Amino acid sequence: MRSFTHLALLAAIPLIATGIAAPQSQSKYEQRTLEINGHTGQAMVYEIGGKSYVDLESLARIANGSLSFHGGSIVLHLPAAGAASSQSHEHPSSPGMTNDFMKASLQVLATLKEWTHTLADEIQRGVPGSGSHLADFHKRAADQLRVATVDAKNDSDEDALRLVTSHFHQVDNWNNKLAEERRRMDMAKYSMHPDSLDRDPSYQSITSCANFLAKMLPSGQFEETHACR
Repeated sequence: MRSFTHLALLAAIPLIATGIAAPQSQSKYEQRTLEINGHTGQAMVYEIGGKSYVDLESLARIANGSLSFHGGSIVLHLPAAGAASSQSHEHPSSPGMTNDFMKASLQVLATLKEWTHTLADEIQRGVPGSGSHLADFHKRAADQLRVATVDAKNDSDEDALRLVTSHFHQVDNWNNKLAEERRRMDMAKYSMHPDSLDRDPSYQSITSCANFLAKMLPSGQFEETHACR
């Protein structure tokens, strides 16, 4: 276990949510067990430049604390060690997702995000063609999803896999919908109206689910949501 006092603090979620990652030669991440004021839980720890970072939301969750934002300030409140220890015995933490499953699921999420962005960019620019080149995204995401399915070892993995699988079908169904509209030559509405994607319920559902998974998967703890339906 690694003590909270030995970890520098970093809001790691934006690294995943925006798709910006440090070079592999300089950074890596893995799920580790953290003990904070008597509380134990799983969190994704990032190794960057020889230092360890963990996101603030994970720290607050494991310690039964709170995280709030006031203007430009971030307020992290952690309960006293004695109180935390007492609560830990009353409400033991459920097992988190396994490390292999988390890594596999994050790969699926990255491919689905690239697939979505490619679709959105092409329809807004009015790129002609059958869209057959997009089949590679489907195959790659499906293969990665099979790996994540094999790597699912506990209840948290299985619950998270359900959401990741649903997200895959969201993107695939939208891809098929756009292919049908392309066949009917009904794509001009996307390039002629700048806010067309903002009014597309399929795209909005995909975006909401992707944003949720980008926060949940690195935390290692499953959370239910209506976004990935």
